[in-house]
Amino acid sequence: MKPIVHKLEFMPSREFKARAHEALGNTGQRRSFRGAMDFLQAKRAAQFPDTAELEALRTLGEGIRQRCLSKLPELLETLEARLTAKGVQVHWAETPEQANAIIRGLVVAAGGDLVLKGKSMVSEEIELNHHLAEHGITAIESDMGEYIVQLAGEKPSHIVMPAVHKTRAQIARLFHEKVPGAPLTEDVDALIRIGRHAIRDLYPQAKVGLSGVNFAVAETGTLCLVENEGNGRMCTTVPDVHIAITGIEKVVEFLSDVPPLYSLLTRSATGQPVTTYFNMISGPRRDGERDGPKQVHLVLLDNGRSQAFADEQLRATLQCIRCGACMNHCPVYARVGGHAYGTTYPGPIGAIISPHLLGLQNTKDLPTASSLCGACGEVCPVRIPIPDLLLRLREEAVRAPDQSVSHPLKGQGAAHDPHLAGVWRLWAWLHANPLRYRAYTWLATRLRGLMPRKQLGWTLHRIALKPAPKTLQERLAERQR
Repeated sequence: MKPIVHKLEFMPSREFKARAHEALGNTGQRRSFRGAMDFLQAKRAAQFPDTAELEALRTLGEGIRQRCLSKLPELLETLEARLTAKGVQVHWAETPEQANAIIRGLVVAAGGDLVLKGKSMVSEEIELNHHLAEHGITAIESDMGEYIVQLAGEKPSHIVMPAVHKTRAQIARLFHEKVPGAPLTEDVDALIRIGRHAIRDLYPQAKVGLSGVNFAVAETGTLCLVENEGNGRMCTTVPDVHIAITGIEKVVEFLSDVPPLYSLLTRSATGQPVTTYFNMISGPRRDGERDGPKQVHLVLLDNGRSQAFADEQLRATLQCIRCGACMNHCPVYARVGGHAYGTTYPGPIGAIISPHLLGLQNTKDLPTASSLCGACGEVCPVRIPIPDLLLRLREEAVRAPDQSVSHPLKGQGAAHDPHLAGVWRLWAWLHANPLRYRAYTWLATRLRGLMPRKQLGWTLHRIALKPAPKTLQERLAERQR
């Protein structure tokens, strides 16, 4: 069966506000997201009936992630040494371009023109499919959700459930139109069979399989892969060459660190006590073994993670285990959906990690895509203080571009407005002295009739601001007479 190649749709994050406005007008999509988020919230809640157990597990997970990040350079060197000793070839990539070039080189060296992929958000992050297609190499997603969005020529709208924005009827039409010989049916089991049959026919043709990594264990040199469909195991064992790609922050120190993080991940992500498959990859096929890849490669990607690591507060961003719980509980994400963000990682976690990957100049609106209700921080299984990090990134976005700071972020000052900054300086000056403050408030109350009816973005959805007829001090003085 000849692979079907579909062009991906790229969405620059700079257009967030326009896409969010459009998404809010799509009532069908809003209904789909609301239903899916309610379902996932209920599933997670059912997995954590004991609040004390949940909080103890969160404390343990937070401690593990913080300890491993505090030793990150050392653990990465240990991981490389352990993997190399087992025959795994480790590659380092600072940028998406370098990662793409490494992977393309490995595919070409293997003599292949088809790559079967397990679920990997990092490969989405570097736009791997697009890069390989430009060089005549076809990459086919084997995760069912990823396969659906690839057929549709779209990007994932959720990091755990990539096709959550699509209805059953839309998927039925998509399969009927894009998969040769597929009947038009909305039966879920039949749709799954159609997808699996189309993908599994390709495994004998692929010389290269690619996967992500959920945890990379430095102590033992083990790559852990969490999945439900078995496609991850197929991608990592059937082709002759297995390429794993992950961000540098996924390394953990000990094998014993994995069980608590695995428990937090599956219960927070899909409301499962465990996933159907948990793969532990420790090297290529050895002499005497009948199956498994002949080569295993690991690509470790930085892509801005070192920037977050260098800042003591922002380092908490790297604690993420990619469960998506923050997205499932975010009132903004539930209304605008994942595509509105225009980034690989949408929702609250995307708003704090994307500025490091893409620069604040491309993501300046994302930290403001939050009501700061705190739900994301309350459900995070490793206690990332997401609201605090959103506020910090807002501050960095409006900071003067030339202001000297200890750890400047890429794109610092992207949302800086010198006129607005001048207004705030005047505001601070008026409020710094009691006499100035009283004179200002007296004058404001007497001239309240001069307030404009249109006040920039404020009056788009609200009534115009207008000072009270009298100051608070005047009203208190009147009551005391």
